[in-house]
Parts: sequence; structure tokens; C-alpha cells
Amino acid sequence: MKNITVIGAGTMGNGIAHVFAMKNFNVTLVDISQAALDKALATIGKNLDRMIKKERITEAEKTATLHNIQTNTSLESESVKNADLVVEAATERVDLKLNIFKQLDEVCQPSTILASNTSSISITKIAAATNRPDKVIGMHFMNPVPVMKLVEVINGYATSKTTTDTIIEMSKTLGKVPVPANDYPGFVANRILMPMINEAIISLHEGVAGVAEIDTVMKLGMAHPMGPLQLADFIGLDVCLSILNVLQNGFGNPKYAPCPLLVNMVTAGKLGRKSGEGFYSYTHGTKDWVVAESFA
Repeated sequence: MKNITVIGAGTMGNGIAHVFAMKNFNVTLVDISQAALDKALATIGKNLDRMIKKERITEAEKTATLHNIQTNTSLESESVKNADLVVEAATERVDLKLNIFKQLDEVCQPSTILASNTSSISITKIAAATNRPDKVIGMHFMNPVPVMKLVEVINGYATSKTTTDTIIEMSKTLGKVPVPANDYPGFVANRILMPMINEAIISLHEGVAGVAEIDTVMKLGMAHPMGPLQLADFIGLDVCLSILNVLQNGFGNPKYAPCPLLVNMVTAGKLGRKSGEGFYSYTHGTKDWVVAESFA
């Protein structure tokens, strides 16, 4: 497998393209927005510069990595048609993903493996939009992709052992640690993480403690590198809400119901770091955050 297509040029997509390109794969990064593609390449360049500064790579390796990435705004380009593996990292919406996989199934070679970076949506449901359910799999990278080692490898109902084995070996080639999981809402990571984040928001909502206090307890008491409220901002509060809704709908259990405070914040457009404010304010840059005024 040499030719990789990544669908979606956002935070996850550009990170996935980055790690494949660094391992000398031919990468095509696809997005409907040329501006998003330009921004993604600039982000990859900055991240590579950071690696040079830390003496993890050389200037020549940066040049080679960027050379391995091409961009396109069409799913019907020759590079997509000739992909050995497609990794979809589009917005976490069921309708969008089903449409993308239906198109990919029509465009790509019969041998092409179609993977989704979804954090919670059923791989079996996504695979059902194709005529190759045995070649559809979850490849859930963690953010930031160039740094985090874990890849959840999620088997849909019909995913073949050959497909699973191929993706596990591919993940190892990328320097990642693949962990297989079966197709249930939230898989492993988010089934455990999101209820914790939700409980932290409930604790804030009920006045148990403030934002900084809750995060400090989890950082110092549980050795978490980042508190749950700051992590929620980092992930995106809209993404957290979406995953909790998937968990609640998938299991039919009220324990997964999102906190009303989270719902209100998303409705108000307070999505975390990407919108400039969530539980913290990021108006002075992501390295100069303070507790948002409404929770001070």
C-alpha cells in the first residue's frame, strides 16, 4: 500500500496526512475548500518546523514530507481513484459520512480499503452505504495526530480479518500503537472519556467547584496532563455533545445524557478553543488562556 487519500483538511485530516507523508507514502489531501487545504498545508509546515526545532527531523525530511502531499477538491480525481487506502476525517455527521463513503465506493478500485476516523459513529452503518463492507474499518487517530501514539482500529460487523490485519500493520508502520475494538457506540476511548467530561461539566453546573478547581483536582489528583474541562475545550464542545448524543441514542441509557450547560454553551456558539471561548477564553492565543468570564 503506497497511495493514501485523506478526506477532510481540518485538524484531524491534516494531522493524518502529516504522519503518512512523513513515512514516505504518497498522500492526497481532499477537501471541498481550497482555503482549508491551503491552511492545512501551512499547519503541517509549522508542525514540521516545530519538529526541526526540537531536532526530531531535518530540513531535508521536512521538504520530503511536504513533497509527498498533494491536494485536491474533488473525490473523483485520479489520485483518489488509485488510492490503496482512503482515510475519511470529515465533520462528525452521519449523513455527510454516508454520502462520502457511497461516493468513494463508486470511485475507488474494488481493492481499496475505506477507513473512517470517526470518534463514535457506527462503522457497520457507514459500511452499509457501500458494496464492500468487508473493506470498511474504523481508524480512529487521537489529537494531535503527529504526537499521540494510539489508533483505535474498529471492526464493523462485516470487516474482514484481512482488512483488520492490514490496518493494524499500517498503524505500526506509522509508529502508532493500534488497539482493536468492536463496533459499539463510542468504541473504547470515548465511551469512557465522554462520561467523565460530562460529569465534570455537571459538577460545574451544580456548583460543586469552579472550572480551575475541577481541572486542578484531576491534574494533580489523577495525574491527568489536562483537566477534563480544558480537554473538552480542546476537543470542541460541539464534538463532545455529538458523541454524548451518539452514546445516549445508541445505548438508550440516561446516564449518557449531556449536561444542560453543555447543550446551552454549544447553542450559544461557545465551542472551546476553536471558537475562542468555552470553559476558558482563548482570545489572547491558545498559550495564554484564562477561565472564561461567565465561569470566573
